[in-house]
Amino acid sequence: MQLIRQFELMAEEKYKMEGKIRGFFHAYVGQEAIAAGCMTATKPEDSFITAYRDHGLAIAKGVSVDSCMAELYGKATGCAKGKGGSMHFFGKDVNFFGGHGIVGAQIGTGAGLAFAEKYKDTDNVVLCFFGDGAARQGILHETFNLAMLWKLPVIFICENNNYAMGTSVERTSNVIDIYKLADGYEMPADTINGMIPEEVHEGVGRAVKRAREKGGPTLLEIKTYRYKGHSISDPQKYRTKEEVDEYKGKDPIQMIRKTILDGKMATEKELGDIDSRIDGVVNQSVKFAEESPWPDDSEVLKDVYIDQNYPFIVD
Repeated sequence: MQLIRQFELMAEEKYKMEGKIRGFFHAYVGQEAIAAGCMTATKPEDSFITAYRDHGLAIAKGVSVDSCMAELYGKATGCAKGKGGSMHFFGKDVNFFGGHGIVGAQIGTGAGLAFAEKYKDTDNVVLCFFGDGAARQGILHETFNLAMLWKLPVIFICENNNYAMGTSVERTSNVIDIYKLADGYEMPADTINGMIPEEVHEGVGRAVKRAREKGGPTLLEIKTYRYKGHSISDPQKYRTKEEVDEYKGKDPIQMIRKTILDGKMATEKELGDIDSRIDGVVNQSVKFAEESPWPDDSEVLKDVYIDQNYPFIVD
């Protein structure tokens, strides 16, 4: 959680203060407990797929911090070769399948990943993340229908941070309890406090167990809060300072630090050592990104268009 937080804060500094990162930038600050709880409730073979607020989940899943920072810089050593930027992190080797800029697109793709696991008869599951704004997209309903019909091993996770860009949940739907959207498909559903990683772990763990046992999909509404704007250019005029301060009083990192100290699982010095080590990792990622080369011009069409002679049908 601390690694994600410090990565995001450093990247924001490099964007705002130094202009070394450009384009879109959607920070995960405040939502770190979700990434942590999902990781401890799953195994490496399970897949994650998410929307454009993807840095935190990519780092949690194991995409290297160096390649994540390099991607923000647009360098050839980035996790998407410098072509994806903030919204399109990717790590096939660790089963992280994006990072998707089109709102809701990953919902159908996540079900497709789960269909592949079912087809191959594995016990792997797919965690498909989306925001409260994407819950209003038509693809969600089509995907829910097929996921239940085919009993796919997918956990749909709505990271409900209260705002779709700058529009509150209350202004977009009569159904403000997003987990209830599962009722129309008789899909199991639950709501979870996304500021406490232990609760995320337990809730996701139950859904993962059901999926592994061929019980089909689950919808989880994980209630969280983003401390930063929708994107880095967002002036955040749609919410009050008092509201943000209230949620900062529930900061998941500060709460887990208290839990660790109260339970005597670590000392202040040991936590300080962890913080120092993380600072070193983040600083190294900046050095790596700044010293990495830009993509060569010859790369501009690679991974974008397919060769017309590609053998679509293979005997």
